[in-house]
Amino acid sequence: MRILQIIQKKQFRGAEIFCCQLSNHLIRMGHEVEVCSVFDGESDLPFHKAVKSLNGNQNIRYLDYKGWRNLNEVISTYKPDLVQANAADTLKYAVFSKKIFGWKQPILYRNASISSFYINDAFTKKINSFLLESVDGIISVSRFSKDDLSYLFPVTEHKTEVIPIGIEEDETDTAPMEIHEFKSNRINLVHVGSLTQEKNHFGLLEIFQIILEDCQDAHLHIIGEGPLKSAISKKIGELGLEHNISLHGEMKDPFRYIAQADVLLLPSLIEGLPAVILEAMYCKTPVVAYNVGGVDEILNKHTGYLIEKGEQEAFKGAVLEILAARPEEKIENAYKMVKAEYMNEKIALKFEEVYRRLLE
Repeated sequence: MRILQIIQKKQFRGAEIFCCQLSNHLIRMGHEVEVCSVFDGESDLPFHKAVKSLNGNQNIRYLDYKGWRNLNEVISTYKPDLVQANAADTLKYAVFSKKIFGWKQPILYRNASISSFYINDAFTKKINSFLLESVDGIISVSRFSKDDLSYLFPVTEHKTEVIPIGIEEDETDTAPMEIHEFKSNRINLVHVGSLTQEKNHFGLLEIFQIILEDCQDAHLHIIGEGPLKSAISKKIGELGLEHNISLHGEMKDPFRYIAQADVLLLPSLIEGLPAVILEAMYCKTPVVAYNVGGVDEILNKHTGYLIEKGEQEAFKGAVLEILAARPEEKIENAYKMVKAEYMNEKIALKFEEVYRRLLE
């Protein structure tokens, strides 16, 4: 098969990274794959080939005729058997390009988040209804994501199936390398996520502040970039936590930090199915996360610490419990689960099955 993967931007975000990893596996399986981004970016994504750009205009994403035309040119040249739109704006560009220029390839949409968090007005709901009616198949990252989408748009129920995100076998190859920011005489807590509203960094700072009351040698490492960076940095200064928190920015390989952390913290407001939890489990790093979206499909009392959203004291208590006695049984259960069910080599086979059915 010839597959065209569309991503939003050349950035180190879960949807883009997973798409590139999946594409590499599909190529190893004998398929031809190209990846193109709607918007350009600086990140060197983990795809074994060049990632092309449609040079879309983020300011006119609903009216970007040039971007739609550029996608049509890519499809006319590459002649894929199918087109996979991977989250966010990729759905708009794929559907509008197909409607305007008339190319025939089926569109498969990968739903990697929780739509109801973003679709909260009549216009957005109407335009997304049109877009989703126009695709041939949908893959949701979790059962929660699927049910949420189906509730908002019943037309998607019959053409959606669930395939989770996966991780790479060799992601922790660099883990043994020393990290100079990790000092042996302090507790190293790590958070990985884009600096956006849904990741709840201000809530994270509040949680960390109360952790410090009982664990004064704790240090929080925040890995990620995003529009809230300056506001988060300002808040850290207002709280007087400049010496207790490191903002590391975007990072191509955060796995060394995850692997050597004492705990991974993820108090998100919403999640589809966060790969960073699976990565921590694979690295045998204990996880504390809010029970939102599809998180409880991988995190439970047997594999980590699942805290109800907003319960900051309970979140703190879980972190302190881990620091007092490393939960070896939970860690081993989580590791075995990831190895058995969430490795990209196996996930790619599930995508291949969907592609074949779509092309029958």
